Amino acid sequence: MRIAGVTIPEEKRLEIGLTAVFGVGRPRALVALASLKIDAGKKPKDLTSQEETALREAIEKFMVEGELKREIAGNIRRLRDVKAYRGTRHAKHLPARGQRTKTNSRTVRGNVRKTMTSGRRKLEKT
Repeated sequence: MRIAGVTIPEEKRLEIGLTAVFGVGRPRALVALASLKIDAGKKPKDLTSQEETALREAIEKFMVEGELKREIAGNIRRLRDVKAYRGTRHAKHLPARGQRTKTNSRTVRGNVRKTMTSGRRKLEKT
């Protein structure tokens, strides 16, 4: 089963499998399934073709995948263009939401380690 260009895992429950689509989390998946009266514990391979089509249409009503990624990128670009503080933080690849940077900013910086070695050097054997 494919939704918005993403293959939904066949062996997982629907509420979990739908989270493979960018922009769909557990709450949104549960809302979509409840509106269509489909059991959240059902597997994608057990869906009828009508349920599959209805689910695909329900999920694609939301902004998901490429459209959502373009929206996010556009928002970040706008922040950079107006020289907002958050925009400059994005441009410098630093945390944008007030986190400390002396330690613990590995994710946004890309796991950068600036030092050559950590701790004391071992003594050379002579």
